[in-house]
Amino acid sequence: MANTSLVDTRGNLPTQNTPGVNVVSAVALLLPLGLGILSIPLTNNSPIGAIVGLLVGLLGAQAPKIARQWERAVVLRLGRYVGLRGPGLFWIIPFVDTVPAWIDQRVITTSFAAEETLTSDTVPVNVDAVLFWMVYDPEKAALEVQNYPQAVSWAAQTALRDIIGRTSLSDLLRGRERIEEELQQLIDERSNPWGVTVQSVEMRDVIIPTALQDAMSREAQASREKQARIILGQAEVEIAKLFEKAAESYQENPTALHLRAMNMLYEGLKEKGAMMIVPSTAVESMGMGGLLGTAALAQQQLTHSGEQAKGESSE
Repeated sequence: MANTSLVDTRGNLPTQNTPGVNVVSAVALLLPLGLGILSIPLTNNSPIGAIVGLLVGLLGAQAPKIARQWERAVVLRLGRYVGLRGPGLFWIIPFVDTVPAWIDQRVITTSFAAEETLTSDTVPVNVDAVLFWMVYDPEKAALEVQNYPQAVSWAAQTALRDIIGRTSLSDLLRGRERIEEELQQLIDERSNPWGVTVQSVEMRDVIIPTALQDAMSREAQASREKQARIILGQAEVEIAKLFEKAAESYQENPTALHLRAMNMLYEGLKEKGAMMIVPSTAVESMGMGGLLGTAALAQQQLTHSGEQAKGESSE
């Protein structure tokens, strides 16, 4: 990718740092000069031949030009456009033809921004973006616009401000892809007559006021807490429904209820040091006397064996 082209001293067409002297120009300069120097002994040591050779060499050195692979040279003949040249070696008529611009046809990156721009809901934002574009028609870029890199930059900035002004803050933060596509289409419409096409637009950052950031953070936190409470309430409702179905099953099957109660007692009593208070009516109705006695005896045996093991270890 190339950077934005430079602008010539007159501020007209963008130019590149293309060297004015190349290998072919050097040969065109040195060959007539060498012949003129060699002709000095033949002219009774007169320097006229060397001077003529130098003038011819200087004139010939202006004719050959070399354009790099990604460049196109704009050629004007006595101020009139005669065509594009390049890439590679091409020739011009010295002092008649001029090359005022070298058009770069690589992808060019241009950064642009919209500062303190109001959205449709009157929120000031700063937006930074990057534009990827290229020249597809060098002739239009040279003839239809004075300075195409600057024109593309201003078109991108005004288009960004236009889109921000008719977009709400929430849409700006959530719908970046849609805004980037819309921005690319809008810039393309403005720059296509200049021989420029937009490859893509990338929004780098959207900066909002600090006070608004804090308010949005509190709003998001409250929304998350609300959602958590709703989910907890829904879970409680589902659990209540399941308990209701379980109660219906236990009501029609007392044996299942007794087994469930005995299992709960067993799970609670099997833990060492656990204590559970059970109503006497439950013991009588479910016949848990034997179960409780067995559990207590097992608990006593575990305690006794633990004390014996502790005494042996101390000895």
